[in-house]
Amino acid sequence: MSGLIPTHLWDADFEKRAEEHPGGTRGILALGREDGTCFHYSFPLLPHEGAMRVENEKYLGRALKTLFWLKGGSRVHLHGDADLVSFLSALYSATGERHFDADFMGPKLCGESLSFHHHETADSLPEPKSKANPLGRHLDGCRIGFDLGGSDRKTAAVIDGKVVFSEEVPWDPYFEADPNYHLEGIRHSLKRAAEHLPQVDAIGGSAAGNYMNNVVRVASLFRGVTDEERYEKEVRPMFLNLQKEWGNVPFEVINDGDVTALAAAMNFNIDSVLGIAMGTSMAVGYCDPQGQLTPGINELAFAPVDDDPNAAVDEWSGDRGCGVQYFSQQAVARHAKDLGIDYGDMPFPEQLIEVQDLMKTGDEKAATIFSNIGSDLGHSIKHYSRFYEIRNLLVLGRVTSGEGGQIILDKATETMAEHYPNLHEQISFVTPDETMKRHGQAIAAASLPAL
Repeated sequence: MSGLIPTHLWDADFEKRAEEHPGGTRGILALGREDGTCFHYSFPLLPHEGAMRVENEKYLGRALKTLFWLKGGSRVHLHGDADLVSFLSALYSATGERHFDADFMGPKLCGESLSFHHHETADSLPEPKSKANPLGRHLDGCRIGFDLGGSDRKTAAVIDGKVVFSEEVPWDPYFEADPNYHLEGIRHSLKRAAEHLPQVDAIGGSAAGNYMNNVVRVASLFRGVTDEERYEKEVRPMFLNLQKEWGNVPFEVINDGDVTALAAAMNFNIDSVLGIAMGTSMAVGYCDPQGQLTPGINELAFAPVDDDPNAAVDEWSGDRGCGVQYFSQQAVARHAKDLGIDYGDMPFPEQLIEVQDLMKTGDEKAATIFSNIGSDLGHSIKHYSRFYEIRNLLVLGRVTSGEGGQIILDKATETMAEHYPNLHEQISFVTPDETMKRHGQAIAAASLPAL
């Protein structure tokens, strides 16, 4: 293990003690949205008194954070001690420690501030309500699929399920303040793909961030656009406007992590898939046991996996121990520096290339970097399995390209077999070839819209 203190270990110990405590109770968190979508999470609690108050608060604060980033919602309902509602509302407030999460989940994602509600009885909670998303698996006609990452744009032209063209174009959208940079880049990629098709019947897109009905809600892809007026006028409707430019053909854009899971489900005819793309950030998606995409946002980049109080800090959210620092290009740079390979201010994508080049020379430190990532992944999959039914695991992204990617998979498998044998027997690692690693998301994205 690379210094990671798995979050699930503390959680499991807490839950065991709470279940066995004669004064323990059960609580339920319900996280809702304006449209009625609501997710429930049930858990044990210690008696809310003395030193146990702090433990309850630690557990519940992190449970809500995880629920936020797995599911997404703005209306928090708790069946449990009323004092815990006050604690959560203070923690996730504009002036609280988790103000980033509060702002993201409230005004940015859901269009309303977070609200917190106490329920004396479980029966008074809003009912669970969620529906799988039937997008994807449509391969008829002439289609364009695109995947917008933080360091490149991938595009594919597909005719009746057959890829006739694919391309990868470097770009650097994260710190661009002018939305025209993003718009012109996407236009260029769509035009390049269209040149290889007799006509364009549908367009599907995969992009870092959260999108609802093709409207950009909040996306790291556009984090450089700080002018709120331009964000509202130019960023939010960008894909709706692109659809109009292409004659209002069927057009769907969803989170890139969801397309990762869809790519696995389609290519290997499997279900219960957790897909993880390790690139500029960490993108995650999930297909349920019926092979359908779920309404959760699956933004595990900001969900905690490390309980170390000195864990790495994410520069965007300001929180420690979140997935993005362990399963992305940032993880490679961080481990490299810890091992004495310091690239200074070199951008993360370039650092990754340097480390991958070292791998080709048989460098032991480079191999250790990927081994550390694999170990962290094996332990974190145990944590994720508390919230997802996982039968198949697909790992994609630039970080997994080349020999280092195989080391990640091997070490993750070894870690699970040693520490979590039952989980190891349950989960199959789905390993795509290099072409799918680099272009699989764009191809699956092409299948999103129905004609």
